[in-house]
Amino acid sequence: MNSKQLVSSILIAATAASAYPMTAEASATYDMRERVVELTGILNPTDGSRYISRGEFATMLVKASEYRSTVSNVNAVSVFADVPVDSSYAPYIRIAARQGWMKGYLGGQFRPEEYVTLQDAAWAFLAILGYTNDDFTGDQNGSRIAMFNYLELNEELGNMGASEILTEDNCINLFYNLLKTEPKDSSTIYGSIFDLTLSSDDEISPLEMLDTTVKGPYLVNKRNTMSSQLPFDMDEASFFLDGEAVSRSSIRSIQDEYGYLVMYYNATSKTVWIYTEEGSDTTGNRVISGEVTNIYYTSSDVMTPTSITITGDDGETYECELTTSDLQFAFSIYGTVEVGDDVIVVCSGSTESEDGDTTYRVTDFLED
Repeated sequence: MNSKQLVSSILIAATAASAYPMTAEASATYDMRERVVELTGILNPTDGSRYISRGEFATMLVKASEYRSTVSNVNAVSVFADVPVDSSYAPYIRIAARQGWMKGYLGGQFRPEEYVTLQDAAWAFLAILGYTNDDFTGDQNGSRIAMFNYLELNEELGNMGASEILTEDNCINLFYNLLKTEPKDSSTIYGSIFDLTLSSDDEISPLEMLDTTVKGPYLVNKRNTMSSQLPFDMDEASFFLDGEAVSRSSIRSIQDEYGYLVMYYNATSKTVWIYTEEGSDTTGNRVISGEVTNIYYTSSDVMTPTSITITGDDGETYECELTTSDLQFAFSIYGTVEVGDDVIVVCSGSTESEDGDTTYRVTDFLED
């Protein structure tokens, strides 16, 4: 586990949930469904009550498929007389028609501006999921609607009829339902093409789709202020000092006390984690600033350092274990840190030997 994953696992789970206050047991609300569909890039919600055209729907279908990354490579050719080559819908309509998800009309027409119906959606979704004409007998349209309902692709659509026109809200529900449905002869949900999985209540959580990358470490001092390094307004952020929640107003006095701070942040949840030399019993994280006085190797591997000794700014000597390959490389003969260099290391926890010596586990560092 690298340092960013470590900080994330310790703190971000608790704070990221504030962006979407819901429990794992709750059913998928419309807002959650909307967020999932938006994050996949299938559509960008604007006005839920507006009707959706066939051209728009073809675009959504392709963006919800494995062909979404190939659109730019589609030749500038239209397969329908009423779809101009320079139409933004043209490449999507071509793919949707070629894959059999949507059909044209007599005379080589697609009618991209006409509204799309639930029957159109049923045909398209079942085709995407791998169903063909051979899977249905008798009335194709009626049999498809029956299968569409059986697969619960109509969830949250109420008693909507097959010939009714789809709104944006309907499409959000439809594509969310598609994402959590298993294709024919598959044991994984269709949304797995986006690396989506179902939670314990058989829903897709948008929280798992959000960027949970923790950025850092960053050195905060008089030259490098916190506000100049954060990509969001500090007034909207949550702050944690050595694992404990603090107010923004207390940050300046903390910096004045220590002279510097080490900072991590997550832009999505607008959360800032600050670490100092004092550390915290809550998380085991602390910061050590000082000079590297020794770099240790084992006799069996003289290329990979295992630990370092730091003489701290406070005069104390600290034994620090190098926990990851990137840290070991940084302190190796090929790295950027040598004996005599000043560093700031971020440590996560420590171990104490039988003779009372403490060894700190280094998870990140900054060259001072």
